[in-house]
Amino acid sequence: MNEVTLRRSAVVAMPAKCKRYALIAFGWLCVAVGLVGVIVPGLPTTIFMILAAWAFSKSSERFQAWLLGHPRFGPAVVAWRDNGAIPARAKVLALATMTLSLVIISVFVATSWTLPSVVGGIMLCVGIFIVTRPNA
Repeated sequence: MNEVTLRRSAVVAMPAKCKRYALIAFGWLCVAVGLVGVIVPGLPTTIFMILAAWAFSKSSERFQAWLLGHPRFGPAVVAWRDNGAIPARAKVLALATMTLSLVIISVFVATSWTLPSVVGGIMLCVGIFIVTRPNA
């Protein structure tokens, strides 16, 4: 056996129980980071809840049902899962936050045009992605 075959067999040989616990732990980590995002401006919440829902879908029906049924986070996660949709309010908030961040970087942080250009280009791509998603 060569080294690549050994690596592949080690990945496949991971016990299902270990994989399940790792996904549950990852899911709860995402929930925790998402909850911090409720308080900390600029840290997204929904994406971490979507990641948690994915991890729970692979590891725990109970935790997935809890998250999808959550009154605050559930509707956005379900809308994304079912239709790839983002609520209009979330779109406006995301675009406003990105614009404000770019202004702050341009005025207070950048010493040349390079940083604002790169960050602005990335934000433009993300903004186009957000705007082109259906409304929830």
